[in-house]
Amino acid sequence: MKKALLMFFLTVFLTKMQAQSYFPVNESVQNKNKNYTVFTNATIYVTPTQKIEKGTLLIQDGKVTAVGNAVTIPKNSIVINLEGKTIYPSFIDIYTNFGIEKPKGNFNGRNNPLYDTKRAGYYWNESIRSELNGYETFKYDNVKAEELLKAGFGVVGTHIPDGIAQGTGVLVALNNTENSKQIIASKITNHFAFTKSVLTNQAYPSSLMGMMALLRQMYLDLDWYKKGNSETKDLSLEALAANEKLVQIFATEDKLNSLRASKIAKEFGLNYVLKGSGNEFERIEEIKNTNAKFIIPISFPEAYDVSNPYLSNQVELADMRFWNQAPTNLKVLADNGVTFALTTDKLKKIEDFKPNLLKAINYGFDKTKALEALTTIPAAILGKSNEVGSLKAGSYANFVITSGEIFDEKTVLFENWAQGTKYIVNDINAKDIRGNYDLTIGNDTYKWKIDGTETAPKSEITTVADAKVTNTFSVSKNWISLVLKPADTIKSNFTRLTGFVEKPEILSGKAVLANGNELNWSAKRTSAFVAVKDTAKAEKPNVIMPTTYPNVAFGDAKKLTAQTLLFKNATVWTNEKDGILTETDVLIKNGKIAAVGKNLSDAGATVIDAKGKHITSGIIDEHSHIAISKGVNEMGHNSTAEVTIQDVVNSEDINIYRDLAGGVTISQLLHGSANPIGGRSAIVKWKWGAAPEELLYKNQPKFIKFALGENVKQANWGIQNPTRFPQTRMGVEQVFTDYFQRAKEYDESWKAFNAGSKKGKAPRVDLELQTIAEIINKERFITCHSYVESEILMLMNVTEKFNFRVNTFTHILEGYKVADKMKEHGVGASTFSDWWAYKFEVNDAIPFNGPIMHNQGLVVAYNSDDAEMSRRLNQEAAKAVKYGNISEEEAWKFVTLNPAKLLHIDDKVGSLKVGKDADVVLWSDNPLSIYAKVEKTIIDGVVYFDLEKDAQKQLANDKERSILIGQMLQEKNKGMSTQKPARKEKKEYHCDTLEQ
Repeated sequence: MKKALLMFFLTVFLTKMQAQSYFPVNESVQNKNKNYTVFTNATIYVTPTQKIEKGTLLIQDGKVTAVGNAVTIPKNSIVINLEGKTIYPSFIDIYTNFGIEKPKGNFNGRNNPLYDTKRAGYYWNESIRSELNGYETFKYDNVKAEELLKAGFGVVGTHIPDGIAQGTGVLVALNNTENSKQIIASKITNHFAFTKSVLTNQAYPSSLMGMMALLRQMYLDLDWYKKGNSETKDLSLEALAANEKLVQIFATEDKLNSLRASKIAKEFGLNYVLKGSGNEFERIEEIKNTNAKFIIPISFPEAYDVSNPYLSNQVELADMRFWNQAPTNLKVLADNGVTFALTTDKLKKIEDFKPNLLKAINYGFDKTKALEALTTIPAAILGKSNEVGSLKAGSYANFVITSGEIFDEKTVLFENWAQGTKYIVNDINAKDIRGNYDLTIGNDTYKWKIDGTETAPKSEITTVADAKVTNTFSVSKNWISLVLKPADTIKSNFTRLTGFVEKPEILSGKAVLANGNELNWSAKRTSAFVAVKDTAKAEKPNVIMPTTYPNVAFGDAKKLTAQTLLFKNATVWTNEKDGILTETDVLIKNGKIAAVGKNLSDAGATVIDAKGKHITSGIIDEHSHIAISKGVNEMGHNSTAEVTIQDVVNSEDINIYRDLAGGVTISQLLHGSANPIGGRSAIVKWKWGAAPEELLYKNQPKFIKFALGENVKQANWGIQNPTRFPQTRMGVEQVFTDYFQRAKEYDESWKAFNAGSKKGKAPRVDLELQTIAEIINKERFITCHSYVESEILMLMNVTEKFNFRVNTFTHILEGYKVADKMKEHGVGASTFSDWWAYKFEVNDAIPFNGPIMHNQGLVVAYNSDDAEMSRRLNQEAAKAVKYGNISEEEAWKFVTLNPAKLLHIDDKVGSLKVGKDADVVLWSDNPLSIYAKVEKTIIDGVVYFDLEKDAQKQLANDKERSILIGQMLQEKNKGMSTQKPARKEKKEYHCDTLEQ
């Protein structure tokens, strides 16, 4: 009892002594406590790699003053013997919104959007909120703090999770008693994310590529602003400038987004700490090459409930595989030398933190690395290694006291000290009362068995006649509370017992009967508790499925490499003056077409018998929208020339593999048609398994998407109040004229500035006008979405006024009406084979459109604009034969050489010519036949699709799926939580697709 009172006194005393020295004190005398608290005989982890046995930890005034084996204990010390206990630095989570309420918006989708900001004195885009500071809205949350303290955390970083530039974060100690000491650093981090602010209905940006463009423009504006070029104040940019030296944290929430954020960091010489998502292992090589530090969550997906075989068919193999592989993420990162801290972010509840971490350790994550990721690494990331993350002298006295090794499932966390303030998780002084007792209450005797765990004992009571007595039992701070319930549940004659544990061998206290009478009770231990040896074998982790490239169905076990291939005796469609050759060989070597002819040989080549088969150059889709992440349209402005599809190529899209199965080797990924001036395009080679940047066609010509017609004037958007200019077709013409003129003047201002030795105030770098100036300077080419002849003529007239030409009209379904004018202008046509009447402005479309334009002398291509059609473009080409009596050879060029010409890459691809890229397709039959199948699709000499291997992959997918279903059924049988199977609705993009 005396010890209990002493510990209570110390807790109150230590709390009182931590008040600010200059604060008035009216509750007691004002003494400044200079006593030390000393923890002796403990195993102490000063850092994850510095361990002291039988060590001493000396703290004073919330700081560590000494630690070691030979620490001199001052006279004015409170000594606590921790023999058999272990001390660790408390954990740090640098990515939370602890104490900061997450902003909530009430805007309804795209209805009544705001196009121009109404904020004065701040940045023009309302998702740039860099002027905000987390400490200004911070309110310490005791309830949440206790959850974190129980999990071992002592310090957290917190910020306002809203917007693209989110403002600064604050570093907080989880000190539940001293408010004045809780904030360690009011500004420690500067936060960014690929998320719009929920507090604005500003339309821009509406897409991921828009967010990336906005970030680029923001940094360019920041540089321009810092040099004193602006005539007005911008509080957002001033805050960005003031916070440049803070730790810059970017929440990417996906492996590919991490690569995107890293790309921006490289462009502007930044050093982002990337907050990831847990799927980094799927692109570990690229993640490692970012050289970035990461913050990684350990929120693992639950197994799917696959007990219903029909519902389980809705779950994609990639999702099943991710469930299986996710626990290995930390091990993979650590094994590859990626520096990372851990976070509780995305956990459903904080209590899941330890089980998930132990799961990762069970899957191979090193325990020392785990401790580093929770202590020294986050401290180093924040530049606070001298204050937190270790128990070195001078650091805050932030530590936990445990019963043993911290990452052992049975280890008990007793106390968590934050800045020298104790928080009790489990009573360290609790006596182990487990065992068998003879219980006496007045004249009644019972048999009493106490078992369970030391921190959570369980009670079982029987009469001398072995009748079970219902009871409720608890122990807190060595106080026993026991209630005996009557056998008859209707009656309420309870007997209540309380008592303080002095000695576990003999328990005693007072009993209060149902009538209110008090009696003494006692319990004498008859035998000590004997732990039942756990004979169950340690649970083995699931067998992990191999990671593939990409890590989805039909991915490859390793990245593919180029081969030397010799095709013998094929029918070869050269697309050159030689035409179609029979019984001809094709040699592919070093990624190029090495030879085309008869009787070829190469000692190092793999020989393929192609007799009766056809070989062509790869199909080129001039107009595609597959493999694009989070938005094909940036519809927030009427001109978005600053955005580029190159930023958002999705290398994991299964449509890539499907295109390869249809013989497509190259596509131009175009921005949609939501605005007159859209974004820049990406020309890609479909290298299945490669990273997004590797898919980009090297040194590709510059293209941009323009659009005419219904889409750009919001006629079919389905919004209540369309207000964005233009709202008419004649307004579209004015948009073009206005932007071309402004871009011309912008270009001239820069030329004048550069010619004047760059003296005076520099013009502002405007990515949008810079891009449009490239068009005027004939450095970038227009692909224009078009239907109606009047608008086609309009755009040609406008561009001619500015002395350049449209490169390509795409769709161009009324091109047959103005083919002569198009020929005169010098524009090409990329059209549909036989689409018509699917909306009003295409009512005049005819299937003879392509052949008519071709016969007029235009370069004509057929495109897909559709994920399904893109893998059947060989059949689309055949329709030129059907409707226009075009020769098979010329019709085939509609999907190969002609799109290459329109894209200005026909010097490298589009035909089978020696020296060109080895983008080659082997067909089972005439490629224009509906019976033709692709047997091999080759890009740069690498076989990315093989019909025989495809069959093997299908069998392997089925086998893997069966294994994973078995593992998930085992999870459910073990009582683990599961999630309902649900089909993921994948959005297939078209020109008019808008993000919600």
